[in-house]
Amino acid sequence: MRIVRGVVGVVAVASMLIGVLVVPTAGAAPADLRTYRVTVANLTSGQPLTPVLFAAHRASADVFTVGTPASFGVKEIAENGNLAPLAEALEAAGGVSEVFVGGMPIVPEGLPGSAMFPDSVSFEISAELGAHRLSWVSMLICTNDGFTGLDSIKLPGHVGAEVAALTAGYDAGTETNTEDFADIVPPCQALVGVTSGDPGTGTSNPALAEGGVIHHHQGIVGGADLLPEVHSWDVDAPVAEVTVERIA
Repeated sequence: MRIVRGVVGVVAVASMLIGVLVVPTAGAAPADLRTYRVTVANLTSGQPLTPVLFAAHRASADVFTVGTPASFGVKEIAENGNLAPLAEALEAAGGVSEVFVGGMPIVPEGLPGSAMFPDSVSFEISAELGAHRLSWVSMLICTNDGFTGLDSIKLPGHVGAEVAALTAGYDAGTETNTEDFADIVPPCQALVGVTSGDPGTGTSNPALAEGGVIHHHQGIVGGADLLPEVHSWDVDAPVAEVTVERIA
């Protein structure tokens, strides 16, 4: 498997300035790889997304499934923007061809964070013969345990072919939705420009553990610091669009 890695984490906004490093490992020869250009666009008005984690894999591999408990790796992304545990789990899993981790936060136009970060990102990912599926997970930064992503879409079959998908907002079911900045990752306040002065947190609070399953997110209801008119989205509409083109 090839691994494409960046430095990950959202504990501070500065840590989101991510450079990508290509780390070759034992695996398919270049002639056996198919290469794809992936573009992710944020469609919300007030929800930044963390740097992306994409995996090219066989149909037998699984990243997340709506209606089932989130894995530890998905939980860490949804609660803390921590991409490393899921990347490590996928790197060790059978049927995974390549994992891409990195890029930059994806911030809607008009928010303070959009001066530093784009509202869409593009990158390349490769897949071995037989690895015809693509999955993705990114945190909805201004939530307790919200994320968006793809669950095993089929990659385009020939050079020049393209597939597109609209993705929903999901609740990992792992943390109570307090909507309190004290329980939400710190970059939320700086990227969106709404703050209480609370430092926030990049670690999980066991007292808020929920023990549920992945389900569609209800959006922001205004229980504490998060503002529905700023941070929420139309829960019946997509939060992101992904376009995948086979280029080689």
